This record gives sequence, C-alpha cells and structure tokens, in this order.
Amino acid sequence: MGIRFVLMVNKQGQTRLAQYYEYLTLEERRTLEGEIVRKCLARSDYQCSFVEHRNYKIVYRRYASLFFLVGVDNDENELAILEFIHLLVETMDRHFGNVCELDIMFHLEKVHFMLEEMVMNGCIVETNKSNILNPIQLVDKSS
Repeated sequence: MGIRFVLMVNKQGQTRLAQYYEYLTLEERRTLEGEIVRKCLARSDYQCSFVEHRNYKIVYRRYASLFFLVGVDNDENELAILEFIHLLVETMDRHFGNVCELDIMFHLEKVHFMLEEMVMNGCIVETNKSNILNPIQLVDKSS
C-alpha cells in the first residue's frame, strides 16, 4: 500500500478533510493529525516539502490558504505524490472553478468522491480529470 492518508488543512491548523486508507482509532487519528499539522505548518517556504514522521513520509504542498498533506510509506516516490496533490487541486479547480477552502467545506462529499475516484485502498488508480469528474457531473445533472 502506498498512500496511508490524505489531509487538507487550513493555515490555522483546522482539518478540512481527512481520508484514511488504514485503520486508526479516532484518538490515534487526532494525535497523528495534530503532530503532523504542527510539524508541517511550522516549516518555512524555503524548506523541502517532505517530512518523516513516525513510520510515515509526509509529502505536503500549500495552495493559497490550504495545505494538502499526504502520508505515504517510506519507500514511496515523493515527486509522484507531489504530482498527485497537484492533480487533485487541478481536478477540484476544474469542477469548482478556482477552488477555495469554502468550496471544500460546503461540498465535502464531492471532494471525498473525487478522492475515492482517484485512490483505492491507498493506490492511485485514476489520473484522468475527465474520468474523475464524469460521475460527479452526472449526479449534479440528475439532481
């Protein structure tokens, strides 16, 4: 398994989206998120986007006021995960039109659906933006 979790966090450290691909209790998740968010938000823009924490490698990137953090296995390719983060943001941009924190808050189910289309059991399975967005557009059309 490659990806262990995906987090979207604002600059204040509030988690806006959390998707886990391995079992952790709520207390373990809360503790892990707090540690990782503090560690990543404290880093400067001049430091690299890769951090090792416990048995994870954290790859993160900041877009406007949101941090996208992805926890992966230690043997995972960091640049591929950065590309995945960029693909996720581009996909959300295409759907919402310049995505912002409010889009994620008010359309959380759509963002989760996009992630579910892209990642299955911790493995990236879809990278085509049109294929990712087609089911969401069909649901939007029917409602």
